[in-house]
Amino acid sequence: MMKCLKPVGIVGTGSCLPERILTNSDLEKIVDTSDEWITTRTGIKERRISDDKTATSDLATCAALRAMESAGVVAEDIDLIIVGTVTPDMAFPSTACIVQDNIGAVNAAAFDLEAACTGFIYGLSVGEKFISTGQAKTVLVIGAETLSKICNWEDRNTCVLFGDGAGAAVLREVEEGSGIMSTVLGAEGWKGKALMQPAGGSRMPASHETIEGKKHYIHMDGSEVFKFAVNIMAQAARKVAEKVGIGMEQINYIIPHQANIRIVEAAAKRLNFDMERIYVNLDSYGNMSAASIPVALDEAAKAGKIVKGDNVLLVGFGAGLTWGSCIVRWSI
Repeated sequence: MMKCLKPVGIVGTGSCLPERILTNSDLEKIVDTSDEWITTRTGIKERRISDDKTATSDLATCAALRAMESAGVVAEDIDLIIVGTVTPDMAFPSTACIVQDNIGAVNAAAFDLEAACTGFIYGLSVGEKFISTGQAKTVLVIGAETLSKICNWEDRNTCVLFGDGAGAAVLREVEEGSGIMSTVLGAEGWKGKALMQPAGGSRMPASHETIEGKKHYIHMDGSEVFKFAVNIMAQAARKVAEKVGIGMEQINYIIPHQANIRIVEAAAKRLNFDMERIYVNLDSYGNMSAASIPVALDEAAKAGKIVKGDNVLLVGFGAGLTWGSCIVRWSI
């Protein structure tokens, strides 16, 4: 006999950002660029940069505690911690296990999930399945990055784009008809070389040659990623709306991955969707990879942009190349 799946939703959010602000004017002093060049091409004006003592787990822990407070849960309530990141503290143990220790979630399983900028949406999809099938009651999903630590600060095409931060969400069973309505996930691995960190893994372990060749930094084919993003953002949004059985006109708010204002605007145009109902904070934070969507979601919720009953669409893309979308009927 088939069991009825439980409805699962976001019951609390939180975010955490480093204090240090790096402006476009600051970047003009360290790399061949200008505020006008960066703003025109990306829409980014400044980004947050973590200090030497701050690791990804520190930001993730901070965001987690704020999400737990928002949801009204304590550490002992958490059954599972999922951290989406491409900048873990170390190869192992997982950043999720470090967060578990930091917050005292003694009853939780914990693992990292690596889908780059799409990591938070992938994490939501996985966490929702654990609860809907009865394997967990409370899941903490975190997107956290310290991309400044893998940026080549001599490469103006990449270092101007990225920032550090963390966002988190607590998932629990919610009332019928609300919560995560559906997710759509995808990948185009044959395009993976367009955005990668070549060295540091088993394919190219650290050596004098890899360090001298700057292969531990982000390498990106900007034009290839841009073309992919413009197409996939609109496609992914439509696909998940069709899966839920609603039209784009029934979407109240969109929280997109915050990579480039031109990508967001192009997607909005293709969807015939009003930019006033799309949350954008990339001018302040740049691209925070897996942290972008949960930080934006937390800000939008706290600003009253989304309210109970709203259909909220999350959509993103990232290295892999990966992509994903999710519709949440807001329940708080």
